[in-house]
Amino acid sequence: MQRIGVIGGSGLYQIEGVNIKERKNLTTPFGAPSDAYLIGEFKGKEIVFLPRHGVGHRLLPSEINYRANIYGFKVLGVEWIISVSAVGSLKEDIHPLEVVIPDQFFDRTKGRISTFFGEGIVAHIGFRDPVCPVLSQILYEASEAEGARVHKGGTYVNIEGPSFSTLAESNFYRGLGMDIIGMTNLTEAKLAREAEICYATLAMVTDYDVWKEEDVDIQTVVENLSRNAELAKRIIGRAVEKIPVQRKCICSRALKDAIITDPSLIPEEIKEKLRPLIGKYIE
Repeated sequence: MQRIGVIGGSGLYQIEGVNIKERKNLTTPFGAPSDAYLIGEFKGKEIVFLPRHGVGHRLLPSEINYRANIYGFKVLGVEWIISVSAVGSLKEDIHPLEVVIPDQFFDRTKGRISTFFGEGIVAHIGFRDPVCPVLSQILYEASEAEGARVHKGGTYVNIEGPSFSTLAESNFYRGLGMDIIGMTNLTEAKLAREAEICYATLAMVTDYDVWKEEDVDIQTVVENLSRNAELAKRIIGRAVEKIPVQRKCICSRALKDAIITDPSLIPEEIKEKLRPLIGKYIE
């Protein structure tokens, strides 16, 4: 059965309607994922759900083990990941409680590990278009069908956090033409592409960031998170039905010409460590 991953962001820790069949705790070569993976059936497809920050929201954005999370999805046979993310708006016409399906990212993090490679193996993936166009379109159409005001495309600037931006930073990002601001999705997108998993972001807007607000009011953010989570669940439900069985996008073959290290020189322990990702290219 086709497996579709869902990464739950702030305020989204489970999906009603999913018949949970298994709770899977994994240990990966990169350490422990954020929490157990919940595997269940939903509308004839298998859903693998992972709360990004752990149940109860225990992990800072910079504490999340992104490599373990994505590696775990790969090992579990996931080919598509819908990533739900709470974001702030950097544009006047992107309002709180609206939805954005970004097609670009801009990195402002400060040292997160965003690759599975190194230690004797080098790979350079293409990342001009960092999200899956097929999955993004499906999310856009599902959002429209649910009556959401949805913006197709836009740039998500990924800051380190956990603090929100200063006024100078917020205005700087606006001056660069950024659309929304968050703390998590770029690292996921890079790793998903290396793992040849289709990835797209369902960005749920909670606030206007500090360029317009006197300050980001956490109480308002939490209230909007709750309202956004209900909408996100409905959108995901619609989207899952439309995801095709066969993948024809670049995501499914991202590593085909990306590994440049001579296979005979790759250490055996690294081959074994990365076998779920690179096995078909080094055998």
